[in-house]
Amino acid sequence: MSAKAVEARHEGWKERLPKSEADLWEALTALDGTAQASLFAHCASFAVNAVYEPANRTNQGRVSAHGVRTRLDQADVLARAVGLDMVQAGWRPTVDNYLGRVTKPRILEAVREAKGDASAPLIDHLKKADMAKEAERLLDGSGWLPEPIRLVDIAPAPAEQDGEAGPLPEFLADDEDQESVSDDDRPQLDAAE
Repeated sequence: MSAKAVEARHEGWKERLPKSEADLWEALTALDGTAQASLFAHCASFAVNAVYEPANRTNQGRVSAHGVRTRLDQADVLARAVGLDMVQAGWRPTVDNYLGRVTKPRILEAVREAKGDASAPLIDHLKKADMAKEAERLLDGSGWLPEPIRLVDIAPAPAEQDGEAGPLPEFLADDEDQESVSDDDRPQLDAAE
């Protein structure tokens, strides 16, 4: 559903924009602000990669754990900025898009989160394919989303009261405290054998 909408939007922009690069800037400046913002959002959507990829030997060094985490963090920032709501966008957990691709414990966890502890035992005895199918039925209309596509509100840190800065981190603590520690009190590191 969403992939088809993106493809249709892309085709619409291809038809609307000139084929010649020489005519592109004139066409872009002729667009009103709403159309420019729409085109910018469309282009940005192709640059955002929020797909989790494992960083392991099979990907031949293409992906690092840090790179994946950075991409996902940036995608989260963008999702919060635009108020992305996957439920409102029409996503729901199905056998094909989620439930058939995760482990039985994850399926049970999803049902518990959406419907409460009493619902999971209704399907915990089933084989995976049947469990996924029944979980889809149970989760229908619940608005439940897997953690990676949930829009998480980040609450601002509580503001310190005026004049109260709080304790210093250990590495910035007063040197007097460090000098009072004798060599006998310091932890010893043993070399690995």
